[in-house]
Amino acid sequence: MTVRVFRVRSASAAIFALALSGCATDSATGSKATAALAALPTAPVMSGAVSGGLISGSIGNGLDEGDRQRAYDAEISALETGSPGYPIGWKGDGNARGTVIAGPPYNRAGYQSCRDYSHTIYIDNRPQIARGAACRTAEGRWQPVT
Repeated sequence: MTVRVFRVRSASAAIFALALSGCATDSATGSKATAALAALPTAPVMSGAVSGGLISGSIGNGLDEGDRQRAYDAEISALETGSPGYPIGWKGDGNARGTVIAGPPYNRAGYQSCRDYSHTIYIDNRPQIARGAACRTAEGRWQPVT
């Protein structure tokens, strides 16, 4: 199976890039404080990502298994190599597509690196947005954190 991951440039990407650029680390606690993230007014915002992805939740329930894998691969790509605020896109075979935007890396006790991210999934042109944070474990895999 070929996974198609592409970079998307659009007005909504610019909105998310600006929102994520407002992220800051609390120097006293070392925790991540995120400025208000922009959202499309008609898009439900959920605190989960693709089921079976980094964070479980109801977003992406309408995806088939191939699209779930594409969405998950985009999440990993954004966390691994994505520039802060730059969207990593994916497109399914049918009517599903999405973008993942990771914020800048930051430190958190017990992990190698952490990043906040936003994943927007469009099914039948209806957006669903999930926001979360993931950290790289000592074994090198990304794990959701709260």
